[in-house]
Amino acid sequence: MKIKFIGAAREVTGSKHLVTTNEGKRILLDCGMFQGKGMETDGLNRNLGFEPASIDYLILSHAHIDHSGLIPYMYKGGFRGSVICTNATRDLCSIMLADSAHIQELDVQRFNEKRARQGLYPVEPLYNTQDAEECMKLFIAVAYNRRFYVNDKINVKFTNTGHMLGSAVINLEMIEKGEKIHLAYTGDIGRQHNRILNPPTFFPQCDYLITESTYGDRLHPHEKETDDEFLKIVNETCVANKGKLIIPSFAIGRTQEIVYVLNELYNKGKLPKIDVYVDSPLAVNATDIFRLYLDCMNDDVKSVLKFDSDPFGFNSLHYIKKLEESKALNSNNKPCIIISASGMLEAGRIKHHVANNISNPRNTILIVGYCTPTSLGARIQENGLRKISIFGKEHSIKARIAKIEGFSGHGDYNEMKAFLSCQNTDKIKKTFLVHGEFCVQEKFAEELIKSGFHNLEIPEAWQEYVL
Repeated sequence: MKIKFIGAAREVTGSKHLVTTNEGKRILLDCGMFQGKGMETDGLNRNLGFEPASIDYLILSHAHIDHSGLIPYMYKGGFRGSVICTNATRDLCSIMLADSAHIQELDVQRFNEKRARQGLYPVEPLYNTQDAEECMKLFIAVAYNRRFYVNDKINVKFTNTGHMLGSAVINLEMIEKGEKIHLAYTGDIGRQHNRILNPPTFFPQCDYLITESTYGDRLHPHEKETDDEFLKIVNETCVANKGKLIIPSFAIGRTQEIVYVLNELYNKGKLPKIDVYVDSPLAVNATDIFRLYLDCMNDDVKSVLKFDSDPFGFNSLHYIKKLEESKALNSNNKPCIIISASGMLEAGRIKHHVANNISNPRNTILIVGYCTPTSLGARIQENGLRKISIFGKEHSIKARIAKIEGFSGHGDYNEMKAFLSCQNTDKIKKTFLVHGEFCVQEKFAEELIKSGFHNLEIPEAWQEYVL
């Protein structure tokens, strides 16, 4: 058996790991889009490194675009195998991939208008909305903790990671030369206590482990500290300064978590009397899907449901879908909170909100999640930065730029170690660290070695291992 690490190798985006069995079956673990690398991103996404039609099975850990975003591109290229994932992942992909296609179509249209003025040929998007809709026919949804037999020598079981709705460890069992081989791929590992979702569950013993390492060099603050800091920023911005609080947020998971916290503050009478806008059609649709999976919610949410029928809604909260309503927020000078995608400020309506509000000292731009080093979300946080280019126009940075780590959907190194503690390290033949910046991975490797892990590898992009 061989494993080739194509994406998310010494970086935090573009997850793709190709397993080839001795009998020649090709199993792709995730097919994520590279994000946050400017013009380089397009070339990385178009070069899969394999023929899509050569892949027999695609097994998906969760729905985030950096793990699922190139599935329509594979379909466009001839892939007709099965996409195997959890039920919630399938439902979320049905809206996320269509949204990704729509964004690409709009971006390419603007890009081609610029190319036309330069006398250059137009380019095509990676895929269109039809590709995104058609590829959904390939999806097979499997419940947590049920073993699904792909064929007589390959089976898979999903166990909850608590990272986002539907996220799972891919527990792959294969028979190679008459022996069972257990390979576990964690996808993204969630927090030990998520505000909304059930906590991560331990997974079966494996022979080979592929694990993420995003926050392998840091510890998150306590949840109460995070909520107190969040409320403080809300009051300072919207009450004291009478400004707008702009929150770039991933439409799936992070947005629902922030709305849930705001709902709690509202129920306790702590939220100022201001309007809150969720300006993301994708987030609106995703929240509807969250409401369908109450069995995935933790005990705290179930307790809230006893007196609050909708933990993702309150009187001053407004979900926005129409573009006209989104544009109207630009001329709304009242104090408010605007939550919009994307979390790294790389696409979507949030870029317009930041462009329109970053030069006003009464306002705050609040970063609540991980941003790849080359993304706009990361660059805007640089100390001493006075100007930033958005949509090709330079803007003075006069608004406050703040960051809260505690909303992260990724576990810190202690939380990841606790999650991996279910494994007998003596039985693991090799552990691969993926989905992390190299300097962070080196520190996480040191932590894992202290916990008894051995034979650790930090693969480079395109590196292949024979197991």
